[in-house]
Amino acid sequence: MSDTPIALQLAEYAHKFRHQCLPEEITALVRQRFIDSLACILGAYGAGPVNAAVCYAAANPAKSSSVFGTTIQTTPEIAAFANGVMVRFLDYNDGYMGLEPGHPSDNIPACLALAQAEGATGAELISAVVLAYEIQMRLQDAASLNKRGWDHVNYINVAMAAAASSLMKLDVAQTEQAINIALSAHLAMRQVRSGSLSDWKGCSAANAARNAIFAAQLSRHGMTGPSPVFEGDMGFFKLVSGPFDLDTDRFGTPENGDYAIRRSLTKTFPTNGELHTAVWAALDIRARIDDLDDIACIVIETSEFNRRVLADTPEKWLPKTRETADHSLPYNVARSLLDGDITLGSYSSAKIADPAVIALMGKITVVEDGALTALFPRHLANRVSVTLVSGEIVVSEVISGPGSVETPMTDSDFERKFRRMASPHLDESAQAKVLRYVAELQHQSEFTALFAAMVASG
Repeated sequence: MSDTPIALQLAEYAHKFRHQCLPEEITALVRQRFIDSLACILGAYGAGPVNAAVCYAAANPAKSSSVFGTTIQTTPEIAAFANGVMVRFLDYNDGYMGLEPGHPSDNIPACLALAQAEGATGAELISAVVLAYEIQMRLQDAASLNKRGWDHVNYINVAMAAAASSLMKLDVAQTEQAINIALSAHLAMRQVRSGSLSDWKGCSAANAARNAIFAAQLSRHGMTGPSPVFEGDMGFFKLVSGPFDLDTDRFGTPENGDYAIRRSLTKTFPTNGELHTAVWAALDIRARIDDLDDIACIVIETSEFNRRVLADTPEKWLPKTRETADHSLPYNVARSLLDGDITLGSYSSAKIADPAVIALMGKITVVEDGALTALFPRHLANRVSVTLVSGEIVVSEVISGPGSVETPMTDSDFERKFRRMASPHLDESAQAKVLRYVAELQHQSEFTALFAAMVASG
């Protein structure tokens, strides 16, 4: 283990990263994740938590950063929060599963807000996004937080502090202090994803990104933070994560090409990523069963993580909120069997209270399968077995599905997802403007046109 504090190692890596020339294939991945995030934003227009965040932004005007779907401008940290809530609301943005789960695209709206405030270029924005992905995903690989009662967004504190420092062109010492402040002062508890889930489930990451920008702003003006924030006697290792190694020499560079963003996963359903393969399995079984009334019982075999996180409390077996339902393994399997799809409408109040889905969940058992746990987190596999009243057993096991590293979504897939989310809000002309803008993201010199095109028509 290096004697150099981890915060300083990350600061040095971030400072060098700013001068990297990224390969086109990495830039192309950012463009895809950007379109994916804009699709999620559009799908969140008008949602309760989004409206609350927009109202907060409107009450704090500043000519710095724009809020999607509006003509409001506010401070970069508030814009990062409001736009971040939009990206995260549907649970439809990309994700990554290491020892800890997380959603690296949660950094994108914060990077964009700060890039606009700082007068950064599209190329500088892309660099900051790749840096944020790199640090967050490497931390997710390094240590689990959820098993110890802490939320994964604590890694966004670090990743976004580094990305913010890059966009603000801070030096190494300032970047280290931004990381120290962001991590030590803003720890989030795992309770946000336990029991009956609240609006804050979709806001926690946006809040971490907001706090990281605030920390970088303070550091720019000379504020220092606790050090060493990871290794200290009362630091992150001892109180939160346990000790871990983090070798920045192995992080992505143009020489090794091993950028973490390559391993991020994108979603074909607006729900928790770890249960997507269970949805695919349920859809496969549905096509092989003549009548759902013939189902006697259902067994979902899954990983230790899925059983512990997605089928752990009574609320997951009788959800009352959208946020709980989209993180419920039994609900999503039952809903898939009933409807043949998972869509935004799958989590309406009527669908959640549907007697048919409640009855079908009553036939479900969730158990851990050691072989599936062994595949985790490389593969987020699930097996669904349906026993019919005749005694026949119909089984479907899905190891990896669309949006995975093995079967990545294509540019056309992302465009379809964007247009599907955009169609209720943007006319075809506006949709085309957004798509053209993102296609040339690395050459953009301002961001006003993007926000203007994303304001809902009518």
